[in-house]
Amino acid sequence: MHPSRIPALAFVADLVAVVVFAAIGRLSHAEADSVLGLLGTALPFALGVAAAWATPWVRSAPASLRAGAVVLAGAVVVGLVLRLGFLGRLPLSFAIVATISLAVLLLGWRGISAAVARMRAPRTPTR
Repeated sequence: MHPSRIPALAFVADLVAVVVFAAIGRLSHAEADSVLGLLGTALPFALGVAAAWATPWVRSAPASLRAGAVVLAGAVVVGLVLRLGFLGRLPLSFAIVATISLAVLLLGWRGISAAVARMRAPRTPTR
């Protein structure tokens, strides 16, 4: 893969992770399966992802775990604040589940990517 494609693919992977998070949450609560409902649920967290991507920490190495931590922080903080603003409430249980779920998704794909890169790297003989 050409290195210039990595930022775009990483950004798309982050957005897909947020949409997957929202879809699983909506399914687990038997909410209507409309596309608008899904987008409405994902939007606050996607805005947090976009805010995190505006930082040099993410843009300099977008597939790194450090970038993932910044994206996670942006998605959680912005997403939960916007959700609180829109709904007027924010159950602690939701905040905890959202943080853990987004951590698994946003850090997970980066961890898998790093593991695959290590496995594909040429091995140097040791003496």
